[in-house]
Amino acid sequence: MTLKRLVKDQLKKFQFNEKEIEHINSLVIKYPKGREQSAVLESLFLAQKKSGGWLPESAIVAISEILNMPKIRVLEIVTFYSMFNLEPCGKFFVQICGTTPCWLRGSDEIKKACKDHIGEEKKLSNEDMSWIEVECLGACVNAPVVQINEEYFEDLDYSSMSEILVKLNKDQPIKKGSQINRQSSEPIQREKND
Repeated sequence: MTLKRLVKDQLKKFQFNEKEIEHINSLVIKYPKGREQSAVLESLFLAQKKSGGWLPESAIVAISEILNMPKIRVLEIVTFYSMFNLEPCGKFFVQICGTTPCWLRGSDEIKKACKDHIGEEKKLSNEDMSWIEVECLGACVNAPVVQINEEYFEDLDYSSMSEILVKLNKDQPIKKGSQINRQSSEPIQREKND
């Protein structure tokens, strides 16, 4: 598991606009009285998107105030879930699954492709890309898997991952989902040697 802490260089100020506060309030009213804090995850996603892919401390404080929660409770949630970032990340944020199924199917090669094309883990590249190894992304059957921003890329190898990263740098379209044309989670078709 990755240790997550607030970074020293924080945004000076984070503030939800009126429309965003209305949206959070519309989430809150979906929950029973006394359970309004259940809107915390969706509120964190909204704040992270507004902040360019990460959550500055001021966003955590804003959510804790809106939802009437102690700041530490919001921070505990942020540090528990891997989908929340406490440090700036690139325009293209690559999350590589490193758990056993992906590792057995070659996630080390995917990490190598990221090192070769982006640089070291958790460091922004000149192309405004960054990557991190995470726990399970929930698509083990199509391992190895990465998530880039909100999209999944499955059945990867060094070559296909490299191609994706090069195309992202050139702002070219990329193929989402399985990179070997697998439908859903069907078994990989093997050629018969007769």
